[in-house]
Amino acid sequence: MSKDADKRISPYTDEELEYFRDIILKKREDSEQDLEMLQASLRDSTENASDESAYSFHMADAGTDAQEREKTYMLFNRTKKFLRYLDDALTRIDNKTYGVCKVTGKKISKGRLEAVPHTQISIEAKLKQK
Repeated sequence: MSKDADKRISPYTDEELEYFRDIILKKREDSEQDLEMLQASLRDSTENASDESAYSFHMADAGTDAQEREKTYMLFNRTKKFLRYLDDALTRIDNKTYGVCKVTGKKISKGRLEAVPHTQISIEAKLKQK
């Protein structure tokens, strides 16, 4: 028995793990693009906030701008967090520990991993949380 086979915890074959890796890498690419757009939006809104000479200053407009910046910043942080989750999932694929529920220790269904490829818990465990 090879050294890697001893460490394998994942119920999925190497081919299946590569399938999930492809899904994760695609989601990661999309999220990185979203992050760049959000970053540009934050940059633009910050520059516009300091350039009040082009528009007449009105407190309601300033409040709306601040609220939009805050919403964009929250989306930016959420996307960064999602990227970390995706990176963690890639590490689990590399370690051959991907697809095992951290609550029940059972196999996470393929359908669940296709829908939420960064998950660490089965649908059974998720429903018990609620």
